[in-house]
Amino acid sequence: MSKLNIRSIKASEIELKERVVAINRVAKVVKGGRRFSFSAIVVVGDGNGVVGYGLGKANEVTDAIAKGIDDAKKNLVRVPLFGHTVPHSMEGKFSGGFVLIKPAAAGTGVIAGGAMRAVFDSAGIRDVLAKSKGSSNPHNVVKATFDALSKMRDPLVVAQQRGISLQRVFNG
Repeated sequence: MSKLNIRSIKASEIELKERVVAINRVAKVVKGGRRFSFSAIVVVGDGNGVVGYGLGKANEVTDAIAKGIDDAKKNLVRVPLFGHTVPHSMEGKFSGGFVLIKPAAAGTGVIAGGAMRAVFDSAGIRDVLAKSKGSSNPHNVVKATFDALSKMRDPLVVAQQRGISLQRVFNG
């Protein structure tokens, strides 16, 4: 993870919106038959660059979602935005899931698959081109998307570190 994103964000300070990415019914085989429980992966964000994901498991769907939301609020990160898109292209990886994220012109919209779309919407990214390669498992895709977003660098910080103008960062 980038050193810029390590500063923890307090969930109580900001208004967060939740999105359920996937709910999975899992079964445990016991002597009397099967015992069902649910796992839910949830993404929360303020729509302005702060986003987090969490996993909740419980015997009821609503309890699993509530646990997922609580877990997501503990794992918030700040994503650098450039207008309503990402500052530069980046690849992310988690287990078998690979994602490619590219900035897009204003008005393009979110061109991404289901699990990635939830992350982008929660983070406030409105114009982006993204491709999911490898695993389509929502857990892997969400975590790979977070890997890519956490490796992003803010263009203003890059310009200050290099001692050049913001225009030269993008034009070379």
